[in-house]
Amino acid sequence: MDHDLAIRIDRSARTPVTSQIAAAIGAAIHDGRLAPGARLPSWHDLAVQLGVARGTVRAAYDSLRDQQLVVTAGAAGTRVARQPVAARTAPAVERPAAPPARRAAPAPFQVGVPGQDVFPFKTWSRIMGRAARTAAAQPLGYPDPRGEPGLRAAIAAYLGIARGIACHPSQVFVANGYAAALGLALRALRLEGRTAWVEDPGYTSARDVLLQYGVTPAPVPVDAEGLDVAAGMARAHDAALAVVTPGQQAPLGMTLSLARRHALLDWAAAHDAWIVEDDYLGELQLQGRATPALAARDRLGRVLHVGTFSKTISPALRVAFVVVPPALAPAVADVADACAAAPAPAIQFAIEEFLRDGHYLRHLRHMKRVYGERRAALCAGLRGLGLSHAEAGLSVLLPLPDGVDDAALAARARAAGLAPSALSWWRTQAHTATGGLLLGVTNVPPAQAQAACALLAGLLRDAMPVPPPAADS
Repeated sequence: MDHDLAIRIDRSARTPVTSQIAAAIGAAIHDGRLAPGARLPSWHDLAVQLGVARGTVRAAYDSLRDQQLVVTAGAAGTRVARQPVAARTAPAVERPAAPPARRAAPAPFQVGVPGQDVFPFKTWSRIMGRAARTAAAQPLGYPDPRGEPGLRAAIAAYLGIARGIACHPSQVFVANGYAAALGLALRALRLEGRTAWVEDPGYTSARDVLLQYGVTPAPVPVDAEGLDVAAGMARAHDAALAVVTPGQQAPLGMTLSLARRHALLDWAAAHDAWIVEDDYLGELQLQGRATPALAARDRLGRVLHVGTFSKTISPALRVAFVVVPPALAPAVADVADACAAAPAPAIQFAIEEFLRDGHYLRHLRHMKRVYGERRAALCAGLRGLGLSHAEAGLSVLLPLPDGVDDAALAARARAAGLAPSALSWWRTQAHTATGGLLLGVTNVPPAQAQAACALLAGLLRDAMPVPPPAADS
């Protein structure tokens, strides 16, 4: 979306928020700020930007589609429709080209992105150069849709060392990001029309991908031990799949307990169900050694292990992988062959070298130390301001008092240069639990932690509900 488009939500107005969003985008289309063919943000991205529910954005897009102002094109997203050329009474004035969009540097408290100043840019640049030359020298032909053999072998070796998973490279499939890796698994499992357990709160993109493949998400609560398996069986006893984050629950950070791991594996075996283990942080745990992957305990071939390099190397790579049980590998290979799911070979060659030559493990050790220091400094800053909080993996959870809208507070924080995540964004829409803010630690150096906490505390004070006046005695 063009940078000169501003959508301002007036929550005090009588006009519904859905209508305000549709009107703002419609005006931008009519006056030419949004050209035909321009791609609108996804429901999730615009909802996060505006601090509203995804369903609100979806309803606004549906209204624009009904007005024939936009068209939907499946995976290609929602785009501005071609408009009739209006009669002109004066010569057309050519609009200057908009400057190219640039990715902004991560803001303090932003969740889900590695530290901007922690990444080994020089080492990675040299590796990328060699990988580009290697890719250019390859025979002219189609690359392996399952992923480059060298990278698949390197991933299998890494998982055996770091996550306790004994797997063969033929079980490893490389994909363009987490959604594509999950999509590979869902296509192979053929679960259209079935139900899947998802954590609540949990990763919203996983729910979105399930819906795209015809699988109905069934929210299951989490507690101090992780996913409540008994609650899952009570709420959706006929589920065919569970999507979980056992290593560090997203977003609350707890590890799935040993008892719950056994219960989940027993449930899958008894009900002929599947488990997708989203191991998004791998062994990047700030205290102690990471618990072995759930797939390491799987003896009956019910767990599909999904990993990604977005949180540990860079989200710009768009490289993830899925490790499947041996019996499922042929079906996933057929899906990969039909979808050409793997990223460009040059990127794969670079990650292979990064893994093979030990750079990745050294980078993880460095991140653990730096992020641990940053989390400690952030917690100290919150304690100094008298704000209760809880560690949540690579984030810190700041519970909010009753009456404070976490999404509205997150929007005000973004306007002030901070980027916390509202806990309500991670919950199902029907959930009414107390809100909170997730404060990512990766991009808050200790020298900036106190100032960032003070700024956030000021915004929180301004958002506190005004107590009613005391009654006269």
